[in-house]
Amino acid sequence: MKLFILPSIFSGPVWQIIGETSAFGIIVLISLTFMSLVSWLIIFNKWRLFRAVQSDRDSFLQSFERSRRLADSIGQAKSHSLSPLSNIYTAGYKELDELRQARNEGGQLQPSQQPLRDEEYELIEMTMEKTATEEISKLESRVIFLATTASAAPFMGLLGTVVGIMDSFWAIGEQGSASLAIVAPGIAEALLATIVGLGAAIPAVIAFNWANNRIKSFNNNADNFILAFLVRARKETP
Repeated sequence: MKLFILPSIFSGPVWQIIGETSAFGIIVLISLTFMSLVSWLIIFNKWRLFRAVQSDRDSFLQSFERSRRLADSIGQAKSHSLSPLSNIYTAGYKELDELRQARNEGGQLQPSQQPLRDEEYELIEMTMEKTATEEISKLESRVIFLATTASAAPFMGLLGTVVGIMDSFWAIGEQGSASLAIVAPGIAEALLATIVGLGAAIPAVIAFNWANNRIKSFNNNADNFILAFLVRARKETP
């Protein structure tokens, strides 16, 4: 005895429904299928990217926290370039080094003895914040498509549903009968459009919220790292 029955969407009749769907309904189904496939591609790519970024972030942070001086983390930053923190560190250290050299040009004091002004530390902070914004923007790329799919797909499915219902009523008017054989094709088309629309929207909205949460976490890490960098820079420079 069969323990379950496969729903009709996984069996032959679904292809019959598609074969009898109107041209407009086919356009809606193709558009929704395309949006769903692109969304899944973005989800998979973001999952791989975020996993790699987190791995590089953790490795770089461990090295940075163990190092005694800011200069000791240069090598680790280059070898963990996927992490936004590595690129933020590189930008901040480059700006710090340039300011130190500029402050000591023509002077008698050694670079480690010549203090930097508060305005110069603000320049370092702005440089790092600019880099952080650029790095977070890279992580956010194509995530907006998930939001678009999540918001547009249900309405496109609803549009296909309305068209299917209209076809059913039109068939009733032409045939002068409301028998099941007349209204069934339009109703089936309407329900199929609804299913495909929801099938595209539900994973997209879940993935969008997940991606936003991960990006927010990376952004908070960047803000905390900038503060830690500036604190260490002030300790190293009188």
